[in-house]
Amino acid sequence: MTVELTKQELKRLRQGPGLAHPSSVLRVDADLRHHLTGRDDELRSADEIVDLVGRLRLHVSEMTPHERIYAEVDLNLAAEHSFPTLTERQESLAVAMRCASKTVRRHSDRAMETLAVLIATGQAAIVRPVGERGEGSTEATHSSSHRAAQSFALPGGQIGRDFEMTVPTVEYGNPVISPFTLPNPERGRLLDLSWETFGRGVERLKHQIKNLGRRLDVDVVFGINEAGLVMATFLSSAQFNRCAIGYLRCNKVRDQISLDPASFFPGTRENPTIVLCDFEVKHADVIGVIVRDIRDRYPRAELYFAVFGAMVHADELVAKDFDDLTGGRIMAAAKFEAVFIAATMSPPGIEPPLELR
Repeated sequence: MTVELTKQELKRLRQGPGLAHPSSVLRVDADLRHHLTGRDDELRSADEIVDLVGRLRLHVSEMTPHERIYAEVDLNLAAEHSFPTLTERQESLAVAMRCASKTVRRHSDRAMETLAVLIATGQAAIVRPVGERGEGSTEATHSSSHRAAQSFALPGGQIGRDFEMTVPTVEYGNPVISPFTLPNPERGRLLDLSWETFGRGVERLKHQIKNLGRRLDVDVVFGINEAGLVMATFLSSAQFNRCAIGYLRCNKVRDQISLDPASFFPGTRENPTIVLCDFEVKHADVIGVIVRDIRDRYPRAELYFAVFGAMVHADELVAKDFDDLTGGRIMAAAKFEAVFIAATMSPPGIEPPLELR
């Protein structure tokens, strides 16, 4: 089964109601059906139809999170974008992602290509018929699909879905931001971010700042520790007209946070606009300590906060509002003019590239 033929079949399958109507698989080409199930005969029973749908869904589940959402929407497997036609589904996703429909179509076509590769290069051709187990069972298919997904994963594969949440913002400003989730496939371990993911996070913060609802003329952007300093440097150059950059180096001694003498506080006007950049917010009130120090040094400053990753309380990474974040109350207590969040994460957290601190 070639990748091109598989892609053509998938594009046929996504038309109309897609897999929301399992009987849609009845029109799947015989060669693809044989490749997926090992069967040569036509589908007759409901169990055989459900089995084929399940095998297609399995391949979709092994895609990278970024591409999986496009495949799920195209094949009508995403409840929040379930519509009777492909065009309606893609337009619904475009609205949710705040992008043009043609952007969704482009990403969807790429997702179909990746899915075709996963199916065509898998070991599914030796899968036993329904009810049998062995080397070619679903477990073996899952393993081969996982390897294929790793081989063909595209940049940004660590990024999950986009969603909207409401955060504190300026008067008459836009309170709705659109972070993305950072699913962690290994529970209990830090998620090591790639430079691609890190860069996309900084771009997301820049986008949120641009859509604040008013122009943000910044005098100083501070980076909290080294990872925050990298973020501050990018934002200063890309968004804040190369404003002054400060550095806040935090020391932790016996659960107490203090600022190191190596920290740098640029001189500025009497009532400056200041943005603080931090890599992550969990439970500890690090930002509270920092804000108190900054307000002592710059008593008339307007303070804004940009954070890469914010931890959530539950396993569900989609935060409905600020209270779903473990550091939501801490950030609210700091009384920032506005808060920008690139992504949400689960415990124990995320690790920046090169293990920056």
